Amino acid sequence: MNEKISISLPSQMVDAIRSRVETGSYASTSEVMRAALRALDREEHILDQVADAKIREALEDPRSAIPADEVFDRLERLHAARVKSNSNGS
Repeated sequence: MNEKISISLPSQMVDAIRSRVETGSYASTSEVMRAALRALDREEHILDQVADAKIREALEDPRSAIPADEVFDRLERLHAARVKSNSNGS
């Protein structure tokens, strides 16, 4: 069942939708929006797959884990160095 909804979009997006309909790329604004949502679904699916692969890769990494305290110490030192570098460059 189809359901009508009302949305607010910036004029630039509205123009892009209308242009696609006017050039015949899509039959209606609804078709443009459906295609956009399908593209968003594909993008999110790909990002999920990439994240899952990265997590699997990290879990399967044979190297020993770095203790969290060591990681945070490194990050704090890097951050302090960048802050100092930025304040000296101003």
